[in-house]
Amino acid sequence: MQQFGIGLAGMGNVGAGVFKHLTLNRALLRERLGYEMAVQRIAVRDLGRDRGVEVPSHLLTTNWRELLEDPAIQIVVELMGQKQESLDFILGAIERKKIVVTGNKALLAEHGKEIFEAAFSHKVPVFFEAAVGGGIPIIKAIREAFVANHIQSIHGIVNGTSNYILTRMTEAGLGFAEALQEAQAAGYAEADPALDVNGGDAAHKAIILASLAYGFWVPPEKVFVEGIEHLTANDICFARQLGYRIKLLAIIKAESGEIEVRVHPTLIPEKHVLASVNGVFNAMAVKGDIVGESLFYGRGAGQDATTSAVLSDLAEAADALVSPRRNLGFMPHGLYGTCKPMDQIISEYYLRLTVDDRPGVIAQIAGILGELQIGISSILQPEAAEGEIASLVLMIHRATNAQIAAALAKISALSCVKKAPRMIRVEHFS
Repeated sequence: MQQFGIGLAGMGNVGAGVFKHLTLNRALLRERLGYEMAVQRIAVRDLGRDRGVEVPSHLLTTNWRELLEDPAIQIVVELMGQKQESLDFILGAIERKKIVVTGNKALLAEHGKEIFEAAFSHKVPVFFEAAVGGGIPIIKAIREAFVANHIQSIHGIVNGTSNYILTRMTEAGLGFAEALQEAQAAGYAEADPALDVNGGDAAHKAIILASLAYGFWVPPEKVFVEGIEHLTANDICFARQLGYRIKLLAIIKAESGEIEVRVHPTLIPEKHVLASVNGVFNAMAVKGDIVGESLFYGRGAGQDATTSAVLSDLAEAADALVSPRRNLGFMPHGLYGTCKPMDQIISEYYLRLTVDDRPGVIAQIAGILGELQIGISSILQPEAAEGEIASLVLMIHRATNAQIAAALAKISALSCVKKAPRMIRVEHFS
């Protein structure tokens, strides 16, 4: 039976899972694929580290360049997690005609254009299902299942850590700091959770999805990113009273040849299916002009979920060795190509103000909004004794980001407004 050699670069949590399940499910893979896949070499940083899986010592090396020079290796799996080293490794593999499998979302988001220019130059496929959504097959769906569709929108909960934190804030009434501490204790958040809670991780995934959907690598600087660090229990409570849940949402849309890619906390109607996605789970709602709406749901991270995606890519890589293909993992095209500036993007808004509870305050705020052609859809004001400080929550009709920014600047300058306004965007999926 034909055998393909695999080189693993990196053996952390996911790398260990890949080696373990390649070994445990060897017979299943052989029967389903019709050929053997065998790990020939594994590059690690520490030869003595316990990885929870037995690895023959002759497979290990501390020099990843040995994988590139080994003629018995036809497929490399990049799981190092670094940027420059990983980029050098991937480009070196492509140059040597070795098919690449990677789950490095940050690298793809920032260097995808460079990587695929090299892939097309050398006619070498690059597969990256594990970069978005863990075990959810969202990359294959957009690249293959929806190939005949104009993707009209993708709305995704794509970071399990932030979703767990928001779930605990909603269900248990915790503050952000308490929920984050709980997530760290449960192993759902890193000691340094910055990329998860500031939206950076979700933005990397949004760039990859948008680039696949619209045929060009979206520049990271064109993506609006806002995290969940400043959300409070009050915001969660008021949102629930108004019939919404707050999620860190990746929003990708196309209209009239322009696209928008943004990641930020978002009020979602509680009846929408994404509002019920809780804990560390991910979900993506994809709308195509032919297929209509489709929902993808599952674990977005973790050893087994991500390992499943890597093994799927390995099977596809082996098929590509047997039958070379034109699609190298990403197909560029010129149907789109312009990112809409954030100031021009239209949304609805939740606005929470801390104000003096006295006559005329609402009139002053409404006057500013009216001057800027911004409408109010509803007002929520909990009871407070006259003359005290009160919360005032306004739901704002559709307006551009530039309009709402100008309104917030003027409202903040009012003497009756005691704290910086809190604004959260609202999505109705229309």
